[in-house]
Amino acid sequence: MAPRPVRPARRRRFTPLALITGAAGAAVLALSMNSSLAAFTASITNSVNTAGAGTLVMQEQNQAGSVTCLSTDGTGNNVTGNAATCATINKYGGSTTLVPGQTSSTTVTIKNTGTVPANTFTLAPGTCTQSGGVTGSATDLCSKLTVVITQTVGGNTTTVSPASSTLATLQTGGAITLTAPVTPNTTVTFTFAVTLASSAGNTYQGLAASQPLVWTFTS
Repeated sequence: MAPRPVRPARRRRFTPLALITGAAGAAVLALSMNSSLAAFTASITNSVNTAGAGTLVMQEQNQAGSVTCLSTDGTGNNVTGNAATCATINKYGGSTTLVPGQTSSTTVTIKNTGTVPANTFTLAPGTCTQSGGVTGSATDLCSKLTVVITQTVGGNTTTVSPASSTLATLQTGGAITLTAPVTPNTTVTFTFAVTLASSAGNTYQGLAASQPLVWTFTS
């Protein structure tokens, strides 16, 4: 068999379109490489970001400001319990010895010394009990002691106790809603006017009545 003739190698031709496409690809590659190496940037770092809880602390003082009770006076002297018993401020006159028809008035202030507002404010009277050393035979002294409680906020005075209240009716009437909110460093003034009924006779001599009162702030 005769050998096949060897064909000469074909020359590759580069058309103008191929040259343009190649040049464009090289340009895109060059731009992409340059953009990864240099750019405009801007940033802000917030290095201090904190959050914290506020405090709600109640302060009670007598009219002279010589006696102070704080809600933090309880166990541990801190806000963990934030509930204290104050036996040094007597709203009903204390040692005053009333006679029939006589009124004893006592003024106290309640202040929010915390950092958050008290959105609600209440006063809850407890059970009235009577006692006495040399006592008469009457057993209803709590019903013979009327009380009028007024509240003064920003120069405006209003009566917050129900009409014709006695210590006996206060104990069954539930908590009294007071003006709120009480913002931090705001002081509210309260006056308690207690009167022994003019109808009280000798059987009420020597008797004493006692009733706890609970002030409550809620934020």
